[in-house]
Amino acid sequence: MSTVVSLELTFDAASDAAVRREWHALLDAGLPSQAQHQGASNRPHVTMLVRPFLEEVDGTGLEDMLPLALTLGAPLLFGVGRNRVIARSVVPSASLLELHAAVHSRAGAVEGHDHTAPGGWTPHVTLARRVPLERVGEALAVLADTGGGEVPVRATRLRRWDAASRTITHIAGRGTLEPC
Repeated sequence: MSTVVSLELTFDAASDAAVRREWHALLDAGLPSQAQHQGASNRPHVTMLVRPFLEEVDGTGLEDMLPLALTLGAPLLFGVGRNRVIARSVVPSASLLELHAAVHSRAGAVEGHDHTAPGGWTPHVTLARRVPLERVGEALAVLADTGGGEVPVRATRLRRWDAASRTITHIAGRGTLEPC
């Protein structure tokens, strides 16, 4: 997926740190974790939109929708075959769904990427990729040991990630970008 562009919500420092604690708990247990990805762009986020190509998106008006209080909920499993992605669900709220719809409205419709379109989107924060099926239970136990319950977080910025050029562009939001 080196030719994709995504629009992503990122968090304030305290929320970012809360997700990273779960990343590191998995890593410390010898399990796959997003903490293993050392790229400068790797930070906890909620993907709002994914496209193979995307014109510039005007963030005007989106600024007023941020920051956004969110709740990380129960773990989710995605995938088929021998491995799974483990993520934290993001509990949908009217404000989140309104922001999501506004982002898609500004980006315009496109065929074939229904998994992030309004009505087909599962908001989440990825914790680990390529978790072998036989280790999923172990990973879920590690996450339960970190507290496992709902976690209040605060999304503060909307960014554009262009995988082909490996660039991040600020779209909307307030506050400073903390280093990864």
